Amino acid sequence: MAFLTNKLFIMQKFLKITNAPNTGQIIALDGIKALGTASATATTVTIDYFDGTTTTVTTAAQVASDVYLQILNSIQIAIATSWQKGYYEVTLPKAVTSIVNA
Repeated sequence: MAFLTNKLFIMQKFLKITNAPNTGQIIALDGIKALGTASATATTVTIDYFDGTTTTVTTAAQVASDVYLQILNSIQIAIATSWQKGYYEVTLPKAVTSIVNA
């Protein structure tokens, strides 16, 4: 949660990945600059942030960018939900092997 000078609070949003190896891993949605995947069958989806960090979601090989599209659609839904709901649960269509932020 961030504190602004006019005394308003902004709730941060997250995706909660329910089929991650560490159950309930979360991905921050604030400050996303770009979302990408190398190809329709790639095993990684990257989320780049304005602060220079990247979250890499590694899964089994995608089919027609299904993991990328599920993350993209889930981000849109999560951002549109009430500020009182800090996270949106999502089960990715492929087995998740890791989620790393660096």
